[in-house]
Amino acid sequence: MTTTPSLTRRIRAPQTAEKASPPSRRPRGAWARRAPLLPALIFMIVVTQLPFVGTVVISFMRWNALDPGDRGFAGLQNYQDSVTDPQLRSSLLTTVTLTATVVLVSLVLGLGLALLLDRRFRGRGLVRTMLITPFLIVPVASALLWKHALYNATYGLINGTLTWVWSLFGSDSAPQPDWLSSLPLMSVEASLVWQWTPFMMLILLAGLQSRPMDAVEAARVDGATTWQVFRFLTFPHLRRYLELAALLGSIYVVQNFDAVFTLTGGGLGTANLPYTVYETFYQAHDYGQASAEGVIVVLFSLVVATFALRTVSSLLREEIR
Repeated sequence: MTTTPSLTRRIRAPQTAEKASPPSRRPRGAWARRAPLLPALIFMIVVTQLPFVGTVVISFMRWNALDPGDRGFAGLQNYQDSVTDPQLRSSLLTTVTLTATVVLVSLVLGLGLALLLDRRFRGRGLVRTMLITPFLIVPVASALLWKHALYNATYGLINGTLTWVWSLFGSDSAPQPDWLSSLPLMSVEASLVWQWTPFMMLILLAGLQSRPMDAVEAARVDGATTWQVFRFLTFPHLRRYLELAALLGSIYVVQNFDAVFTLTGGGLGTANLPYTVYETFYQAHDYGQASAEGVIVVLFSLVVATFALRTVSSLLREEIR
């Protein structure tokens, strides 16, 4: 079979035109969408990253305000002193204990409150608003509230309640313990649990409201009890949300300074890592070692934040599927 020259030209013409066409350029709309974000990005870098870079530089310096003549490059000496410091190791143990206790108790209470608010009842919106309120209070104000309105041995609400309960049994000598002195770490933990339980509740409530209700209704039709529905359907669905709440709560509680400073002043074994950095900087005036301790705290928080970001990304992938 033969092909005429005109037909050959018509067949090859589109191929030639396709090869001669210029390469496609990237649309300019991408820069138009990203340009308004540049000021915010620059502001974030200036406010957050530059001070951290300065802290890292100072952490390698020998710089004590009480000895201004002895200043210079110290290498890794500040980090070595920080790691071998018994006070820092003690504060690290206190930080782990404080964080684990607050996060676990807040998760359990937040789960119970989320299950309560997942039901429909009259006044649910008002109850939800009241339960969220502790999380909206400024941390220093929250710590002052617990220190003076609740823990005070003379006029605090807890000891006042004990006096009222003892009076119901005809006793006039009610115990009036000084809670901050007798149970210092537990007192700090109780104030933080009160503040962070609403945060856990909100995350878990969002997880509950994203459940596939058709599976729950099918299980109830098949005769499953409330406990079985929670154990085999609700709890496995909430696993990712529990992990996310625990990781985000750990990031914030690890960095907590307000409650320790306001309630106990870091005494009686309640000094955590941020308070130890504060003592090194403002009391010992050792800027180099305080910067090294601050970098250690940041690295410790970044490890937890990495797991939190992985959990968030896995949640987003599940939602897209």
